[in-house]
Amino acid sequence: MVGGGRSSALLSLVSLVFVICSLFAFVGKNLVIGGWTADTSQISPLRWVIATAVSVIVVTYGHSRRSLSTSGALLALLVGFCLTLAHYSFFFSLLAFFLTSSRATKYRQDLKKKFEDDFKEGGQRNWLQVLCNGGMATELALLYLLDVGSSDLPVDFRHSYRASWLGIGVLGALSCCNGDTWASELGSVLSRGDPWLITSLRRVPRGTNGGISIPGLLLSFVGGLVIGVAYWLGVICTSLGGDLARAPDQWKIILVGGIGGLLGSIIDSLLGASLQFSGIDEKTGRVVEVAREGVTKVSGQFQDSSI
Repeated sequence: MVGGGRSSALLSLVSLVFVICSLFAFVGKNLVIGGWTADTSQISPLRWVIATAVSVIVVTYGHSRRSLSTSGALLALLVGFCLTLAHYSFFFSLLAFFLTSSRATKYRQDLKKKFEDDFKEGGQRNWLQVLCNGGMATELALLYLLDVGSSDLPVDFRHSYRASWLGIGVLGALSCCNGDTWASELGSVLSRGDPWLITSLRRVPRGTNGGISIPGLLLSFVGGLVIGVAYWLGVICTSLGGDLARAPDQWKIILVGGIGGLLGSIIDSLLGASLQFSGIDEKTGRVVEVAREGVTKVSGQFQDSSI
């Protein structure tokens, strides 16, 4: 409890500093440089306040529910701020990923303990996991801000070519992460049998890197669809009437999210099966990721236990 109180106090202090710095950054931006490099799009005071407040509220909630560690929450502040400032659809997609993946990670934890050697109670994401999941989306959102500005444009390659590519990039990054999370966290406990190793299609124990199953692949597609729906809702709710009227049907975004989730899961499985070591500890029967005495290799490359 003492440690939890200290971490909560630290997050509250950093959140306050974040709000103050955000306010001064907005004032300085308008007084010194006037705006981003985008020609016409300016960031309104309301947009800046919303991006700041929403990030603090969501991250504080995630930290209180133990979905984010203190280090993960601090980095998530920046990730949420950048995505919300650039495009509300980016924020909706990030929020859908955070909520659904957190629930998926906590689902059937009692069963996951039996075959995961590095299982962590609560599934808290630290700063490194936040960086891996949200780093690419944040980079693309910053490019969107610099090139397009703070503008909620629909996906329209005829009239907004670069904005559409950057938007699809953010959608793809988050749908890949969500699809892979759904496949690994839900597929492993909902599948009735052991998965197949994607590179050889032989049966391997649950929790093996690179293992795939029919339920897992379907769940990865559905996880991507969830991000696609969130992005689509953001476009429908926030895009200007004229921009949305001349744009093509936006429902196709949902399918793009589903495909991204499926591809993300497959690519992660290929990398896991070929590069990441998986073995069975003879004493515990659990899958481990470090080669050592008493561990039988299942797949991947050997890793030195001393590293």
